[in-house]
Amino acid sequence: MKSAYGDHVKVAMDGHVAVVTLERPPHNFVSVDFMRDLADACHAVDENPEARVIVLQSEGKSFSAGADFSSSTDSVASGMGGINDLYVEAVRLYSVAKPIVAAVQGAAVGAGLGLALVADFRIASPEARFAANFVKLGFHAGFGISLALPRLIGEQRAALMLLTGRRVKAEDGLPWGLVDEVVPAEELRAAALKLAREIAEAAPLAVIETRKTLRAGLAEAIKARTDLEHTKQAALRATEDFQEGVRSVAERRPGNFTGR
Repeated sequence: MKSAYGDHVKVAMDGHVAVVTLERPPHNFVSVDFMRDLADACHAVDENPEARVIVLQSEGKSFSAGADFSSSTDSVASGMGGINDLYVEAVRLYSVAKPIVAAVQGAAVGAGLGLALVADFRIASPEARFAANFVKLGFHAGFGISLALPRLIGEQRAALMLLTGRRVKAEDGLPWGLVDEVVPAEELRAAALKLAREIAEAAPLAVIETRKTLRAGLAEAIKARTDLEHTKQAALRATEDFQEGVRSVAERRPGNFTGR
């Protein structure tokens, strides 16, 4: 198994735990190539019999701040083709067979929230913030979030996040099940690794088969949901509200939406 996938995804083994690190600081904005490299790395872990669990962590201020809507060159932010290609990689990530523990520091926003939801468990520092901010952009949720979020925290709490776009602190997400543990920032990676090692101590075939039962049909459901999300996003991208949403987020102000 390689130690690097593209320029921004690194893999290191710690016993039976594969530590996958995103290295696109400070915000680890998603891109199609970035997510493809991550999916390639995780599927390589699946093929490695010595690896039993994945720890997903990132360098920088944010776990992942999603798509960079302030950039005119970002294919995900600037065009629907890039978004569709991104969702192909989202489905590939949901198809990974081995358990994933995410170590979340800073923001997990938009597609970055979607990435955090791919994991089986989320260990967070107090500085972590989780947000499905799509409505603040005049946009529809993507990356399968409209399916994965209510599946994790329930329909009502998911609706609160999706319809307000509010940021949820790690401590508030803990009783919801959005976060499994909150630890000081300096202990974050160690705590994620500790949980991963606990999983890795169990019989690996039993772990994989049990996880397969728990997540039965999930990758296929995410594929169907991202297809629907993509259709909704394409329609909303053509609105004046979307253009205003992008401007307002870039200017760090509330959007002046008109419903057009």
